[in-house]
Amino acid sequence: MTASRTDGTDPAPNPHATAEQVAAALEDSKLAQVLYHDWEAETYDEKWSISYDERCIDYARGRFDLAAGEQQLPYERALELGCGTGFFLLNLMQGGVAKSGSVTDLSPGMVKVALRNAENLGLDVDGRVADAETIPYEDDTFDLVVGHAVLHHIPDVEQSLREVLRVLKPGGRFVFAGEPSTVGNFYARWLGRITWEATTTITKLPFLSDWRRPQTELDESSRAAALEAVVDLHTFDPADLEKLATSAGAVEVQASSEEFAAALLGWPVRTFEAAVPEEKLGWNWAKFAFGGWKTLSWVDENVLKHVVPRNFFYNVMITGVKPGK
Repeated sequence: MTASRTDGTDPAPNPHATAEQVAAALEDSKLAQVLYHDWEAETYDEKWSISYDERCIDYARGRFDLAAGEQQLPYERALELGCGTGFFLLNLMQGGVAKSGSVTDLSPGMVKVALRNAENLGLDVDGRVADAETIPYEDDTFDLVVGHAVLHHIPDVEQSLREVLRVLKPGGRFVFAGEPSTVGNFYARWLGRITWEATTTITKLPFLSDWRRPQTELDESSRAAALEAVVDLHTFDPADLEKLATSAGAVEVQASSEEFAAALLGWPVRTFEAAVPEEKLGWNWAKFAFGGWKTLSWVDENVLKHVVPRNFFYNVMITGVKPGK
């Protein structure tokens, strides 16, 4: 099977926005979504250490299982909303969760990369450039809808969830993971800012100059961060997200959360990686970063989730079912 675009009228990616477009995007969140994600599309997998091998297959399947519990697999056809480069759906398909899939994103650049990744993996996937508030598929089309770190980008989350339920078949399920909690986002952003300021200040010292990225790259990261502040529209309390999904019409709604200790390590690590030259890090750093995250994730799952309120964890997940089956 090969990946394919189902609508020849989809707009082309625009990875080089003009200053005027960026200025306009500061006042238009949907334009900002397109510009920011088209800008990021070709380097997004590298930036976030996304892969389509056992490491990320296990991660995606783990998020699905944690959110949805034990399910009868595989689903026949799945949709990923706000697919980015296809990370969640493509790895879930490789992990046996769905046989075929469709990817949608507001960013043409992201849809292009997601379809390319699907084709390289030999997966049966089509794609559309689409607004999550008006999903361009017929009623009762999908058995499963998934998304990762997408709901917080959507202006009207409840309207989007209504659309998700519309395109699901009766009895179909949705699973969204990777959403920032309100409390978690507060401490993660502060940790990121402190790490960025400390790293970019210390590397100004002459004897650490080779640990400093070129100023043009640092400026580019700062501009991306400014636009990122525009595209990140929401944070969620798990209980409030449950109410939203229920109000949209879902049943069997359940929110859960993960990553508390792991987030306290992960955000400084990712920020540090963005501030120093990639060649300075190497394999030992990668082992430390991934090994530390895995260890602290185990602590979160086996210890802290029993004593720390769920709204303190960084990542929120939500699942629900379309009634009627």
